[in-house]
Amino acid sequence: MTPEDTARRLIDANNYLTLATADRDGHPWASPVYFTPDGNDFYWVSRPTSRHSTNIAERPEVAIVIFNSQVPFLAGEAVYLTAHAEQVGVPELSRCLQIFRSRRSELAAFEPGELKLYRARVIDASVLINDGGPDIRVPITLCR
Repeated sequence: MTPEDTARRLIDANNYLTLATADRDGHPWASPVYFTPDGNDFYWVSRPTSRHSTNIAERPEVAIVIFNSQVPFLAGEAVYLTAHAEQVGVPELSRCLQIFRSRRSELAAFEPGELKLYRARVIDASVLINDGGPDIRVPITLCR
């Protein structure tokens, strides 16, 4: 299995990613968000007033980790991403909502209301390989 295969397996198997943001002064914040992947883009919905959303408005650079938290000690695998995040604007909203809704049937009729759609565009990606040795991160390309 290639590192890209490992990353795709982890992304496809998980509903939540951990989104790490920072405010304008650099104070960190991490939040789990339900996501839909689309190549190098990751979509989620959130209130614009939530801490991670206000952080993104001030400082759009984010980090993301996707992993299986149920594996035993020393068997971890993870996808690490750095990305530029933003609230999806009106011109792209309809198309991007279709992408967000496409992942799971329970999202088919989802309407954002007070929630807004956000997107993270990946800049760099790597995967933590479980090879029984020390943690090794391998750079990867995500696009399908």
